[in-house]
Amino acid sequence: MRHLKHRHQLGRKKEHRSALMSNLAAALLTHGRIKTTLPKAKALRPFVEKIITLAKKAQTATPERALAYRRLAIARVRDTEAVATLFNKRATEFVDRNGGYTRIYKLGVRVGDAAEMAVIQLIPAADEGYAKKGRSTRKTPVKAVEDTPAETVVADPVEEVSAEATEAASAEETGEEKKES
Repeated sequence: MRHLKHRHQLGRKKEHRSALMSNLAAALLTHGRIKTTLPKAKALRPFVEKIITLAKKAQTATPERALAYRRLAIARVRDTEAVATLFNKRATEFVDRNGGYTRIYKLGVRVGDAAEMAVIQLIPAADEGYAKKGRSTRKTPVKAVEDTPAETVVADPVEEVSAEATEAASAEETGEEKKES
């Protein structure tokens, strides 16, 4: 069955699409960032990240296995200079990253044909990305606390009042009420 096989076809035949991805990947690995259309950038991202993963694996592999990874990358990218740059210089930048080696920025539409344009770039090693938001430790939602009336919420603990003080306070209140009438 061919389910979920229709991603990133870009209106091209398989051979043309693989040549396009190879050329885009070689340009990205050589220059570090390229400007292209948004669908091409979205199609290029998984393609080039798999190549970078091969380079990462080659860093820790035996020399024979590293050569095999390099040959797999050359078979896909078809540019030995770009692959050599990746394996020799850039692969050390990505050793500590677990995926997410590229970033896509949307640029808007192109004037001539209104195609959505984007910049795809390799993420530098020093870039940490966005900070992750921590989970809230509250047990009750904030909305429930805000909806309760102010009279039921007690801010300070209630102090015990002696019986004499309560009688005196009630006498004062009743005395004041009698004077008003």
